[in-house]
Amino acid sequence: MPVPEDVAGTAALAICESLLLALNDRNILPEKEIVGILRDAAAAHEFAPVGERAALHAAVAALINGILAGGNSVRRR
Repeated sequence: MPVPEDVAGTAALAICESLLLALNDRNILPEKEIVGILRDAAAAHEFAPVGERAALHAAVAALINGILAGGNSVRRR
C-alpha cells in the first residue's frame, strides 16, 4: 500500500477537525466562533506574501474554504 505524501498534514487536519467538533459539542465554542477560526486561517493564507510558496498558500486557503463550505468541522444545526 503506498504511503500518502503528507501523512503529518493529513493527521493534523483530522485532529483539528475532531477538536473543533468536540469544542462545539461540549458548548465550549459556538459555531460562530469555530467558523471565525476557519475564516481567519483561510485569510492568513489568502493574503500571504507572494513568493515561492504562493501555490501552497492558495491550496491551503482553498482547502480551508472547502471545509467551511462543506461544514466538516461544524455540525450544522
